[in-house]
Amino acid sequence: MQVHASCCAWSGLAVLLRGTPGSGKSDLALRLVDAGFQLVADDRVDLAVEHGAVTASAPPALAGLIEVRGLGILDLGTPGAARLGLLADLTPAAAIERMPEPATEEVLGVALPVIRIDPAAASAVARVRAALAVLQGRAASRCGALGDHAAGPAP
Repeated sequence: MQVHASCCAWSGLAVLLRGTPGSGKSDLALRLVDAGFQLVADDRVDLAVEHGAVTASAPPALAGLIEVRGLGILDLGTPGAARLGLLADLTPAAAIERMPEPATEEVLGVALPVIRIDPAAASAVARVRAALAVLQGRAASRCGALGDHAAGPAP
């Protein structure tokens, strides 16, 4: 299955950045890469189920490429596939609840947590990294979009 999105990974766990055209998917992906994330795919992401988990990868023709508005298409090298762990819907700040209820969405039959991120926020990269840290068991969440997760070994 192929989706219109961007995808980056931190410590082997990927976030799928979803939004309308021009919503800031590629820009947030570039900021994530600048912060040490691995680019998995930009603009189009191939999703497949492997061993009960969703794996994200770039279509071969787009592997390693990212659109940087005002610069053009840059080649950041060949990305690898990564296990998808988080869906991030790019949303203006005014439309994001302060303390949202946990949400999940099924992708190819696998339930994945969904968060809403304002891509223009200075803290957008830190918020994505914090959410992945919770899902990896390196941080805890007491309430909100990710529910109640104790820190500990990742599932």
